[in-house]
Amino acid sequence: MKVSVLGCGRWGSFIAWYLCTYKHYDVTSWGPEHDYSYQVLKMTGKNEYVTLDPRIRLTADLKEAVESAELIVISISSQGLRGFAERIRAFDVSNRKFILCMKGIEVETGKRLSEVMTESGFSPEQIAVWVGPGHIQAFTKGIPNCMVIDSENEEYKRFLVDHFKSDLIRFYYGTDLIGTEIGAAAKNVMGIAAGALDGAGYVSLKGPLMARGAREVARLMKAMGGNELSAYGLAHLGDYETTLFSEYSHNRAYGEAMVKGQKFQKLAEGVTTAAAMKMLGEKYGVDLPITNAVYEACYDGKDEIDCLQIILKLFSRDSKSEF
Repeated sequence: MKVSVLGCGRWGSFIAWYLCTYKHYDVTSWGPEHDYSYQVLKMTGKNEYVTLDPRIRLTADLKEAVESAELIVISISSQGLRGFAERIRAFDVSNRKFILCMKGIEVETGKRLSEVMTESGFSPEQIAVWVGPGHIQAFTKGIPNCMVIDSENEEYKRFLVDHFKSDLIRFYYGTDLIGTEIGAAAKNVMGIAAGALDGAGYVSLKGPLMARGAREVARLMKAMGGNELSAYGLAHLGDYETTLFSEYSHNRAYGEAMVKGQKFQKLAEGVTTAAAMKMLGEKYGVDLPITNAVYEACYDGKDEIDCLQIILKLFSRDSKSEF
């Protein structure tokens, strides 16, 4: 099978490594010529996460990467997907299928990433999403985990799960594309809240955060037409361990740095996702107290003390029934 992975950052480089090393597919890894991640791989053949198998073709030629593959994995920043999809449309994509291995919601529109692709001219039948728990640092040590693939195209979804699975990653068939995408994106928002609690020494409050966070996201899923039970599946609650507790989580680290008055230099998708979810909550009339608190802390917090107080106010709200 010929697969191209567009994006050679943290997840993109891992996916190329996984599909070549574990699945022995014919893999092309693409990155922009002047992108730092691409240059590191080009000069050294490795980054801080993986060493590329010499069988992987590294290229900065987007046309070559798109037109040489049957399956195309996209792993870039979620907010850049719409513009990137328009670039891909310039090539022959009629007989190609795409897998979005990224988590986020478009902040300007509140659209799920599969919706961004369809609005950019791709058929829903061409699109799948790959999300769920797992840190690259664990995978590359041979520590297995479970993930989920979802699509409106049932045959394509089953094809991907059956062909991408291995002893390292056990894949499940997703059954609710709305819930899968919203859940995967929303867990990054919860990760920022968890990091704030870690940074302030309120670790024991992460238990209530987990329970109430999943319930909050379930309400949003249901209002959007998804299955609220998806909040308790792999894409959301199943990913909490790698987001709320792991030293490797960018979003958890962002929240911790925020309440310590420190700068976090890496990508934390939960920041823009909080803004997108706040908009969705208002659109669908769903109360999202944790999301709104994370949004306020990230965008309106004056300093580390203010950011922490915004998060802690969640625990002094009026009493209500659990369900």
